[in-house]
Amino acid sequence: MKNKFNALAAIVLAAASASAFAHGDEEHAKPRVYDAKKVESTAFGQEGDPKKAVRTIQVDMADNMRFTPSDLVVKRGETVKFVVHNGGQVLHEMVLGTKEAIKEHAALMKKFPEMEHADANMAHVKPGKTGEIVWQFTKAGEFQFACLQPGHFEAGMVGKLTVK
Repeated sequence: MKNKFNALAAIVLAAASASAFAHGDEEHAKPRVYDAKKVESTAFGQEGDPKKAVRTIQVDMADNMRFTPSDLVVKRGETVKFVVHNGGQVLHEMVLGTKEAIKEHAALMKKFPEMEHADANMAHVKPGKTGEIVWQFTKAGEFQFACLQPGHFEAGMVGKLTVK
């Protein structure tokens, strides 16, 4: 388990250094461009082609450390565009993942709060702004979405995502 965690930490840190200034500095980050050749499959799906999104789900984030809605249901195979709005006064993010991956990522963010990264399964949104995630859900199961800014996950900023 320790080796698995260390390997994950190394991967995350390598990815973080490759995408410097993307985390928390969205106005200077380049917009994400979908490239089918670069899509990587995960335990909960893969980056979706925006042209194939079958529906849009609005998600609001607030400084009370909650998502609205906090419980989402999607169909296996569905490509969904999440429009994520930050109605708060501090930076928030929405990160999709397995319960285990979210928990491990949250622990890394506590250790390395300045870690910078910009993956297809996350949107970092400044106060009053809106971000997007386009995701194709290829596997059924129960997953999560969470804000992994230091202290936010621990304060309960996590939601349930069911893929049927």
